[in-house]
Amino acid sequence: MGMVGTVGLVLHPQRDSKKAIDTILRWAADNGVTVLGLPEEVGRIDCTAVPVDTTALVERADLLVGLGGDGTMLRTMRLIAGRPTPVLGVNLGRLGFLAEIDVEELAGTLSAIDEHRYTIEPRMAIRSEVGGVEVTAFNDIALVRTPGEGLAAVSVTAAGSDFVRFASDAVIVATSTGSTAYSFSAGGPIVSPRVEAVLVVPAAAHSAFNRALVLPADEEVRLEVLPSSGRLAVEVDGAVVGYMRPGDHVTVRAWPGAAKVVRLGTTTFYDRARRKLRVDGSLDAY
Repeated sequence: MGMVGTVGLVLHPQRDSKKAIDTILRWAADNGVTVLGLPEEVGRIDCTAVPVDTTALVERADLLVGLGGDGTMLRTMRLIAGRPTPVLGVNLGRLGFLAEIDVEELAGTLSAIDEHRYTIEPRMAIRSEVGGVEVTAFNDIALVRTPGEGLAAVSVTAAGSDFVRFASDAVIVATSTGSTAYSFSAGGPIVSPRVEAVLVVPAAAHSAFNRALVLPADEEVRLEVLPSSGRLAVEVDGAVVGYMRPGDHVTVRAWPGAAKVVRLGTTTFYDRARRKLRVDGSLDAY
């Protein structure tokens, strides 16, 4: 008996996913598998996927398939965070880090998963409380300056020790997954997703110390907005979820193994990083 009895779909809000959904539905019909989707998503497409709410989707699916790009995969991982359900990413556009396959490979990949011919790559998340609400990020949580309201002046306390104060455009707390996103654009290091680490990176720092910190997953990070700071937006995986003012603080905690990403072994993290980030390893320049 195959592993997959129910497939859950999470769709990109704009990209055309009909070809991928038709492929999944044909495979499901041939293998006696049920396909579920969120009503507002599958309702955009004329298909036979069963519309269910978010709770039913995550509780009933044996496999979640994110159709889109890295943003869709991040949303899929947040939906399923803390559950053992594997997540498969399917590219519908530009090459990403999290999606494993293109649409043309979808039917064969579903069969491989059904036959247990795949591996799991655990992905760490980070969590915090913003405005009394628990938030989870797989890329990053960032305190970002509000235009016209001054710099982000933030003190960073790691494992209870007051370490550094940044004056910058933003202070980013990122996972290894997020090391190739906002953190990378701010000058942070590339970190393999196999490394369970928390990065603290200032963006466009105006202070003398402008280096990134790499901390172990078992150390909490406390960010406090200093009196000299402007109002800061709190971004969770790129979405604004609240604002902070001088005197406010957040504590960020790691959540190891919060999601399980399907890997087939056809590419490595370094393959994806080299292509996505256009890393040139040529010796011609030396």
